[in-house]
Amino acid sequence: MQTIMIVDDEQGLREMTDLYLKSKGYGTILAEDGERALSLIQDTVPDLILLDIEMPGMDGLEVCREIRSQLSIPVIFLSVRRSTMDKVACFELGADDYMTKPFDFEELEARIKANIRMYAMNPSSEGPKLRYGHLVIDPEACKCEVEGESISLTAKEMKLLLHFAKHPNQVWTHEQLYDRIWNLDATGYVETVKVHISHLRRKIERTPNRPEYIQTVRGFGYRFVPGKH
Repeated sequence: MQTIMIVDDEQGLREMTDLYLKSKGYGTILAEDGERALSLIQDTVPDLILLDIEMPGMDGLEVCREIRSQLSIPVIFLSVRRSTMDKVACFELGADDYMTKPFDFEELEARIKANIRMYAMNPSSEGPKLRYGHLVIDPEACKCEVEGESISLTAKEMKLLLHFAKHPNQVWTHEQLYDRIWNLDATGYVETVKVHISHLRRKIERTPNRPEYIQTVRGFGYRFVPGKH
């Protein structure tokens, strides 16, 4: 049984989400604030965390930062905040997904399944290390090396980078990338893809604002240029 941790100070929503997930066969762990969530994780590590942003004491952003320093598990933010800046802040801290409240429970379940599936993928099936000039991609370790320095990637960042690397010089639109990496139909896909591309560039490019590998094709999307660099 897969276990979902629900971290939200809104009791009604916490309990409704709990009931829905249990009806679908999930185990649940409930926490009303960030401190309680981190305490419970010491006893039981869930398969995925649903995390609110605005909570008393330690907010969701702080909780995500702490989780990412210790664990590699999917985190989906659930929040009333709709601004691009808030979403970007969450993705840059390592969030895997973001849903605005109120949300549809069926869509939430679909996103839970997609994110757990991504983390459950056997990385060794992606093959050996891939080398492109100063960039070395190591799917098995979910890391890359940039000029000899080891850089950790999230599951989605690795999947996105591998997708590019396996289709060199091919141009991909935001919609195509979202469909292949997130496997969901949703609004806001352009923003989601842009944030992850930006984050990935900061990790692998020597000069992120003049990318050598993940290049923008104006008016179309992106392409991966292997070259020698």
